[in-house]
Amino acid sequence: MVTVTGHSIEVTAESLQDELARLRMQKQALERELAAVVAHLGSVQRALGALQPLLLNNAAPPAAPRTERAPAEPAAIDSDPGSGSGSGSDTNGQKSYGRLTEQIMEYFAGVGDVDVRARDVAAALGRDTDSGSINGVRSTLDRLVGASRVERAGRGLYRARRA
Repeated sequence: MVTVTGHSIEVTAESLQDELARLRMQKQALERELAAVVAHLGSVQRALGALQPLLLNNAAPPAAPRTERAPAEPAAIDSDPGSGSGSGSDTNGQKSYGRLTEQIMEYFAGVGDVDVRARDVAAALGRDTDSGSINGVRSTLDRLVGASRVERAGRGLYRARRA
């Protein structure tokens, strides 16, 4: 009986050592992710600070595109598989898609060399009001990865393409 108990303790100790190693790796990964979030937060705060004087000078014009943008996003997603030539609705969808693409590329130009999640990009662009808007940003990011304009930095992470 002592041998079985001794063996059981050894197995438990080995299991706990494995778990400790796994948790240390997870802690390091979370610390890196937190550092990226803190860096992103600083970038967003700096960008908003830089935009604040512009918003105060031109309060009315920025509000109009924002209200037009949100409803246009589903059309961009629906029309994108057609991808190009076609009716007026495709053209409107492409315009919305092009505008989102430009916004995302401007965002990456501003954040520098950090890994970000689609949800962070959507929040920075004011498109995090619902899952459809966030998925629109995610789809556009995936298209930009396919076009080699943005890099996939890991599962769910995107990064500006290095020159």
